[in-house]
Amino acid sequence: MTEYQQGSRLPSAPVSAAGGIGGSSPQVSTAAESRIAEIRRSGTWGSALSTGEFAAIRSVGFEPVGQVLGAAVYNVGYTGGYGCPGSFAGGYGGFIAPYRSVTQVSGRGGTGSFGPLVQTLYEARHKAIDRMTAECAGLAGHGIVGVTLTIGRFPAGGLEFKAIGTAVRAPGGVHPKTPFTSDLSGQDFAKLIMAGWVPVGLALGISVGARHDDWLTVGQTRWGAGNAEVTGYTELVNDARHDARVQLERDVRRLGAEGVVIATMEMNVRERECPVQEHRRDHIAEATIVGTAIARFDRSRKQAATSSIPMLSLDPQRRQAKRQAAQVRLSGRGSTRN
Repeated sequence: MTEYQQGSRLPSAPVSAAGGIGGSSPQVSTAAESRIAEIRRSGTWGSALSTGEFAAIRSVGFEPVGQVLGAAVYNVGYTGGYGCPGSFAGGYGGFIAPYRSVTQVSGRGGTGSFGPLVQTLYEARHKAIDRMTAECAGLAGHGIVGVTLTIGRFPAGGLEFKAIGTAVRAPGGVHPKTPFTSDLSGQDFAKLIMAGWVPVGLALGISVGARHDDWLTVGQTRWGAGNAEVTGYTELVNDARHDARVQLERDVRRLGAEGVVIATMEMNVRERECPVQEHRRDHIAEATIVGTAIARFDRSRKQAATSSIPMLSLDPQRRQAKRQAAQVRLSGRGSTRN
């Protein structure tokens, strides 16, 4: 039995009991209510856990209570980014471009920023997560493990944001104010609990960076330029990833956690026609970081002294040499006694 079950309380996060951000409480759909009622009535549950994950979760005193999901379909209209970051449009029909451009990231705002798009990506993912968490609360779960976040095209237009995972609980444990969410596997979740830590919630870091292809970039990507770094593209991906990490850290603080275990880091780069200068191009980089924010649930716990672990060498020659050395020592002791 873990100390979590013996009465330790989970760190509270500044969200509602149903998982809503800023105190909002997402409503569970009619179909979800029917499914939750059926699970309660039948006493059976479903999960996306493997056999190993199920055994790992049970080993630390948790049990599955049901598979939960949340979804939100968004029409992404205004994205921002209609300007051209770092371009110099003017004179000669807009053909003049700077020798060195600048990278604009959504976190800093300004001309060419994709701030409205990033805000929509956050809002849609959070709504899906909140609805999934509300289903977990409806099943009297303590949290959700193995969460997967996906984005797909909706047939009628727009994007579908979906979150799905397995709700778990610790029988006899203190029910947290807010069910936690985590993309950790069952095995990783068990290791976290055994180490005295607990998931608090999914943390997201999203950034969209834009950079105009300046003359230096054009020269470095021409045929015959040789094997050389394209400094403009390097700056674009580095700035986008850095801004995504900054946003991730803010999300961790919002959840009231102490740190984050990063699961995925994605980078998608595309190009577009420059909206300001004719016959010129911009490059757009979207960086997304998803992780599980964690916190200690037992600060008084001391690191237990680890006992020595017996090791068996797999080298037969080394084992034979050790046996011979042991025999020599034993024979020497026998001679001394005689």
